[in-house]
Amino acid sequence: MTESTEILGKLFKQKNLFIFLGIFILIITSWIYIFYLSSTMASKVNDILMPQMEKWTFDDVLITFVMWSVMMIAMMLPSAMPMILIFSAVNRKRHSLGNQNVPTWIFLIGYILVWVIFSLIMTLIQFMLHNFAFVSPEIIIINPILSGIILISAGIYQFTKVKEVCLKNCQTPLGFVMNYWREGKFGAFVMGLHHGLYCVGCCWILMILLFIAGVMNLLWVSLIAIFIFLEKVIQRSFLLSYIAGFLLIAWGFGLIAHMIYRK
Repeated sequence: MTESTEILGKLFKQKNLFIFLGIFILIITSWIYIFYLSSTMASKVNDILMPQMEKWTFDDVLITFVMWSVMMIAMMLPSAMPMILIFSAVNRKRHSLGNQNVPTWIFLIGYILVWVIFSLIMTLIQFMLHNFAFVSPEIIIINPILSGIILISAGIYQFTKVKEVCLKNCQTPLGFVMNYWREGKFGAFVMGLHHGLYCVGCCWILMILLFIAGVMNLLWVSLIAIFIFLEKVIQRSFLLSYIAGFLLIAWGFGLIAHMIYRK
């Protein structure tokens, strides 16, 4: 296992249990909200996304933005928990040595803010796809060529240096905290932003795959969240990333080839 999982057991023996429970409750609440949307509000969500209907209102945009924001919290916080707990432990240790104590929630707010901004971008993408009638009522891109290009791009990204650097910083929370430590509340907020940017750099294109599998498809939402978690906690997860890359590229070319063959 990676550094994060090795240190995690020691952290729970300290005073991080309260923080862990707070984050856990936030994660569970977010997933409950997603299930609620999928089960009781599916018709309402579909209505605002149907290509043949009129353009979105402000309420439609707001509903979609909230949906993406909660979804990002539900999918990303589990894999960020080791980083948050290690930040808390290091901060507590430094406080015992006479440094300023900074509430962990400030670091967490910085992290979540990055994903909220990312959710706004995803909302705008969905808005454009809706206006150009590129999505079905199930929030799936209906153009196989576009879907294939996205899949191939996602697969290629798994092999890039950017992906490697971002993933490495997400996998080594203690190293990140030591290398990017900043004093004070604003420093903790900036650290949260910094870590959030690394996470976005690692996972952004995987989120776009939801437009291919279905944004409200709970199976795919769960599978992508599990994959992201495994990437960050399994040693030598670059192999896992490469396997996923090959599969995504093959899937993309398969969609395009099938489209051409049908013609």
